Amino acid sequence: MFEKVLIAEDMDDINAGVLMALSELEIATIDQAQYCDDADLKAKKARKDDAPYELLITDLSFKKDHREQKLNSGEELLVKLKNDQPDIKVIVYSVEDKLQQVRRLFNTYKIDAYVCKGRKSLKELVKAIKVVSNGKTHLSPEVKMALSNKKDMEIDDYDIGLLRLLAKGMNQDEISEDLKGRSISPNSLSSIEKRVSKLKIYFKANNAVHLIANAKDLGLI
Repeated sequence: MFEKVLIAEDMDDINAGVLMALSELEIATIDQAQYCDDADLKAKKARKDDAPYELLITDLSFKKDHREQKLNSGEELLVKLKNDQPDIKVIVYSVEDKLQQVRRLFNTYKIDAYVCKGRKSLKELVKAIKVVSNGKTHLSPEVKMALSNKKDMEIDDYDIGLLRLLAKGMNQDEISEDLKGRSISPNSLSSIEKRVSKLKIYFKANNAVHLIANAKDLGLI
């Protein structure tokens, strides 16, 4: 089990809940920070003292206030700490459940676990810590499909193209004509409808506007 853990979370009630949940694991040192810059400073001091943190548990979103920050998100924080200390383990603890985002965090930044906040998420977090301490990865059930190898869950260049056309305000009939004019297949209306429906499920979007917003949030378009 980990001996030294750093928690980056800006909400007092969530911080208290996480601390209470972790107390059952008998972790020797658990430090908390409500700002990403503060978490980075604590990590720097720990490394300087030759007692680095073994695990970072971080939210992704941090509410901005009067205090100016160099690191404004949990993603920026985990990237910084991973660069400074490649062997640190990282668990993301967030309300976000977008599969593409989860996939990117695992594949690009090599995080070790992703736990979705919810009614029973503290138990899930404790479980994730135990799994990660044994050298394995963990995902909450809500985002389990993020690392699926199934072909129908992959987002390819064709899908990105559809998202860009939707973002331009084109309806599916217009998209069909556009694809036919550029000899891009599949280009039938029915195939486009099916693909857009798949994208809505993948990005957990309620409608086309929500779909485009989610894709933009992830920097895909």
